[in-house]
Amino acid sequence: MTDKYAVIGNPITHSKSPLIHAAFAKQTQQALRYEAILAPLDGFAATVQTLIEQGYKGVNVTVPFKFAAFALANQYSDRATAAGAANTLTFNAQGIVADNTDGAGIVRDIEHNLRHSIIGKRVLLIGAGGAAEGVLQPLLAAQPSALVISNRSVDKAQRMVKKITDLSSHTLTHLQACTFEDLQGQSFDIVINATSAGLSDSDLAIPNSIFAKNCLAYDMMYGRETPFMQQAKDNGAEVSDGLGMLVEQAAEAFTLWRGVRPETQAVMQDIRKL
Repeated sequence: MTDKYAVIGNPITHSKSPLIHAAFAKQTQQALRYEAILAPLDGFAATVQTLIEQGYKGVNVTVPFKFAAFALANQYSDRATAAGAANTLTFNAQGIVADNTDGAGIVRDIEHNLRHSIIGKRVLLIGAGGAAEGVLQPLLAAQPSALVISNRSVDKAQRMVKKITDLSSHTLTHLQACTFEDLQGQSFDIVINATSAGLSDSDLAIPNSIFAKNCLAYDMMYGRETPFMQQAKDNGAEVSDGLGMLVEQAAEAFTLWRGVRPETQAVMQDIRKL
């Protein structure tokens, strides 16, 4: 019997997830089928219910349904709870389990693939939407000396700080929120763009001073050079897009579902060539 999985989104035709999971399945000799499914903007829950009835074992979830996926579940991992959003659902006899593998994916890409240790470093997270929410807790768990969330409207960043602080058992004095203007004069070892500005080739109103010497500038977008990446390059930073995060978060989901961890390097290289 071949187990069935899928990724759900709207739009979804651009998704590389079916290629990634097919490669993982071949590599680990797992019998599974994985497809991309377009859900109506108002039909996510109905789409998931249909897949459950058809015997699917789980789904990945992409924009714009990560918050809806969290709301649909009745069991939650700690990292899904911290994010308030889910990108991985597992279906079992007790219902729907929500998890969020985005943060694990970006931390592994930065530390393992790009070889930048996070521990003791100053980290800037730009943006306060779902993408930023998904990676905040795992970034904090990697023990930076400081983590600053910067957003055009500081109230959204402040809400993120309050939520993660309320979930924590100890005071997070190294976690702060600020506006783009407040970044003037500050510098960071790792700068992560979690906004969608790159989709519209929009510049971010961030100062050049944020890129410290030997800084890693990481854009969660993949498959294009964004204005953020160009600005970082112009200021001497090492630059990476988010393809490694995409593959690594998929590997984390695959491991949750199948109990075996695939190797990611060859898959990353193959996807990069497409």
